[in-house]
Amino acid sequence: MKRVWQKKELGLLIGISLLVGCLIHFPELLSLTDAWGNKQLFQHLSPVEVLVEIAYASFSFWLLFLINLRFFRFNDPTIRMRWWTLGLSFCVTWLLSKLLGELFVFLHHEWGIPAIHSRIHLYLHPIRDLVVILIVNGTCYIYYLIRAHQAMVVQNSALQAENSRNQYLALKNQLNPHMLFNSLNTLQSLVREQPDKAEDYIRELSRVLRYTLQENVGQTVTLREEMDFVEAYRYLMQMRYEENLRFEVEVNPAWLDDLLPPLSVQTLVENAIKHNEISRRKPLTIAIRTVTLSEEPNAHGLLVANNLQPRRDCPAGTGVGLANLSKRYDLLFGQAIQISEAEGCFRATLPLQHKSSIE
Repeated sequence: MKRVWQKKELGLLIGISLLVGCLIHFPELLSLTDAWGNKQLFQHLSPVEVLVEIAYASFSFWLLFLINLRFFRFNDPTIRMRWWTLGLSFCVTWLLSKLLGELFVFLHHEWGIPAIHSRIHLYLHPIRDLVVILIVNGTCYIYYLIRAHQAMVVQNSALQAENSRNQYLALKNQLNPHMLFNSLNTLQSLVREQPDKAEDYIRELSRVLRYTLQENVGQTVTLREEMDFVEAYRYLMQMRYEENLRFEVEVNPAWLDDLLPPLSVQTLVENAIKHNEISRRKPLTIAIRTVTLSEEPNAHGLLVANNLQPRRDCPAGTGVGLANLSKRYDLLFGQAIQISEAEGCFRATLPLQHKSSIE
């Protein structure tokens, strides 16, 4: 069994166990300090008996806590704790508490372990068992909430780092000298030859840069927002490559409010343009369409595909963009993007998420 706690957490658990043992035997401890014999809460009570009872109660609490962590996975922040799990934990803890009580009675009769014989002590046992059970389950649940919060903080930090890295990569690609030169060169040609389209080109270029340069890019965007950005990016690329670059877009309007990471579609489109030949002899076609995921009939995704025609003058890619996109999907949704190359075609499928599924 793997260690669940570090030394500090284990010491805290032992301290809590001793505290619980003392609290539920507080009447006995109070009786030991009573200087008037006729006012004792418990007759014929010895310190040894009280200490043994406290030690056994503390051990029982510690053991029940460990069992709950091990079998009901309160120490696993990745699972979603259900109410029926808490109820089952309560019942199992109650049963084990009864067995531990019977074990103490057995040890007292067979091995002569000191025990309190007062009738009041026996009457208090059911109440004390209930208190111990509630404290055990409450402590386990609080421990689970703390671990889940810590895991969420770590995950959010990792996601923010990936988003910042993706934003940097997108900005770097948009503003690298080659890309900037091509954009300005295209704009110059439009100003000279088609001034009516130059204004449209400037407007779409500003949309692309504004979307990329957002200071607080959210963790997710709607498919509608992403496709609006892709439409602007598509306009810029088609102005540059003209009829040599073709887009086939088929998006179900009913799924436009579904969520995905920002700049995810743009990453795939940009990779296709960057690594494939685009010419009159070999035009590049990029298809973007919503699809139903075969393995999950009630789920759907966005397919981005293009014909494979690698450029000879383009160095092999580092794969950073796709790796970043895959990691962001894993951090956000716990899902993986599907990538395949077959029959001269590159395909990438991005799962789409319902808003209600992540709220």
